[in-house]
This record gives sequence, structure tokens and C-alpha cells, in this order.
Amino acid sequence: MAQGAEAALGERIAASVVVTKYGHLLPTKYTTVFEASHPTPDAAGIAATTRILTVADSATADDLVICLVSGGGSALFECPVEGVTLEDMQATTRLLLHAGAPISALNTVRKHLSAVKGGQLARRVAPATLVTLMLSDVVGDPLDVIASGPTVPDPTTFADALAVLDQYGVRAGVPDAVRRHLERGMAGERPDTPAANDPAFARTQNVIIANSRRALDAAAATARQRGFTVYFTAAADCVEGEACDAAQQFVCDAQAIAAAHPSRPLCILQGGETTVTVAGDGHGGRNSEFALAAAQELDGTRGIVVASLATDGGDGPTDAAGAVATSHTMAQARALGLDAATFLARNDAYTFFAQVGGLVRPGPTGTNVNDMMVALIE
Repeated sequence: MAQGAEAALGERIAASVVVTKYGHLLPTKYTTVFEASHPTPDAAGIAATTRILTVADSATADDLVICLVSGGGSALFECPVEGVTLEDMQATTRLLLHAGAPISALNTVRKHLSAVKGGQLARRVAPATLVTLMLSDVVGDPLDVIASGPTVPDPTTFADALAVLDQYGVRAGVPDAVRRHLERGMAGERPDTPAANDPAFARTQNVIIANSRRALDAAAATARQRGFTVYFTAAADCVEGEACDAAQQFVCDAQAIAAAHPSRPLCILQGGETTVTVAGDGHGGRNSEFALAAAQELDGTRGIVVASLATDGGDGPTDAAGAVATSHTMAQARALGLDAATFLARNDAYTFFAQVGGLVRPGPTGTNVNDMMVALIE
């Protein structure tokens, strides 16, 4: 995104700072690029945020500020509120991730522990004109959820943040400083994030430039060029829920579509973002877990390949985008003496596919528009 902005604007850029994931650094001419941690924030992200805020604070009414936002921004662009530490943020993020909270719920909490999320960056940029270009990695493209909406009004409140902690059973487990801050905010002792009537948004515009549907349409076009008849599942680009449950439904949908449409070969597509409630100590991500659950459903069938892949090339804390499961995956596992159910119980799908084969490692792709699930039927 920074390279695209530089190509369009060139020397007219007065100042430019970007923070991205470790390993995603690309050459830029006018932009200072920092790398930081995702999905849990770290000190490098806070340092980069400080530099970004320096640029934001320097903007005047005569300036145009372009904000480039993609999924992952919630972790990368961070400045905890006074009284809450980085360690508090890290612990809270991990608790909610392991509890299986979807991104909308996680970001509701993040916005109320941050000094830059939930429209607060727009306050720092005002009175300059602010245009935000977004890559959406959130089902339904809600502007306030993408990267926790640093430049858009926040419809959530402190009460909503506490409700999330209660819903996922982690209120007692979060750091005391987090719990106190949210409870004081609900009591009116802390200012809430800016709502739609805040003057900070008088000169702002937010534009989604790519999303899951656009990626799926591009995949469909490529599949048709290669001779496949393409169908989308009923879920289309709105897949959510536990990865294992979503995988079982996807295989079921693919088999039903195949039975109803005898033309071959078929390509069946869907997109979205599943979650994993972590109960084990294994290594994996939602896409590899989806693929492993799909492999179990495919056991005993013929001629079906299923892949679940993160469009940014990184499936959770792994170096893979996800994995491919075939009709033969379970037979290969048994030949190696591997029990797939045990790997699933430990949330260890990455290790399973590392031994059986099927991991997909494209490296950073340069975009982030959710996950894509594909079934190919010969």
C-alpha cells in the first residue's frame, strides 16, 4: 500500500511512516517502515505508533493525510491508555484469542484500552483532511472493526467491552489495570471513544479498496480460465465460527454441490475468518486446523482436494498460509502412525501437515483480505 501511494504521489509526500508485520518489509523511497508483532502487540509496535502520531500531530488544516489501513493494524498500531501497560494489552489479547473471540469482539476491547483506536487517530489528525484507504479482513466490512477503526466513529462503549470479557469468561483473568480501566469507563470516569457526531470526523473519508469478495471473484476468474466450473457456497464471503465446524460444513456443501452439478472439474469457493478455541499446546492456525478437520471429513472419498489459506500468507503464528487436504491425507497419516484426532485436540495442525505434507508457504503476499477456502473436484 505504501509503494502504491508513493507511485501515485511521489515527491508530493511530505512525511510518511508505516508499520507492518515482521518479515513484510518492502523497499520504499519516501516512507520510513517499521516492523512489529502480530497478532499480539509488542514494544516495536508502540515505538512505531509514536512516530506515526508525530506525523499526525504535525498536520494542519491545509494538509491532506492519507491513512493506509489493513487487517493486522489492531496489533501493529498501538498506544495503551494511561495506566494500562503493554504487558496488560498482551495478556488481554492472548486471553481473548485463546477463548475463541471473533475479531469484532476482540477489537471492541482493544479500542477501549487504546489511545489511538476507535476514531482516536482522527482526533489527532484534525483539522487536516483525512482520507483512509482500507483493505478489509473482516466479514461484512464494518469500518469500525478493520484495524479497530482508528479513523472512523466507534459505535461501541466501555459497557460493550466489559460484556465481551464476560461473554468469553475472562473478566476475572485479565490484568487488574485492564478491568479497572474498563469499569471506570463504564461508570463515566473515563472518556469514551468518539461517536459519529464528534467534530473530528468533519473532514474524513473512508474507502474500502479491497475485500474478501474481490479476492474470491479473482480466484473464480482464474479457476474458470483453467477449465473449472465455479460455484460459491451459501456462506460466500461470510464464513465465521469454529474452524473445525466450518470445515465440516464446507466439505458437506462441496459434496452437495458436486452431486447436484455433474459437470467436471468443479471449483467451490468461500471466504471469511474462522476462530479456534485453544485447548491444547500445539502449533497451528485457524486455516491449518480447518484443513485437518476437512481431511477427516474427506476420509474414504475420492477426487476431492480442500485448501484453507490466509490471503496474507500467514496463518496465525506460523510460516504457512494454511494447508491442503486431499482424499488421501488420512491414509497417509495412518501409514505414518499419526492420529489426526490427537493433533486436533492439541491444536497442533501445523505439526500434522509438516509430517504428512500439505503446508502451503507462499511467504508474505502483500495484501490481507481474510481467508479463502477452496475445494477442487475432479
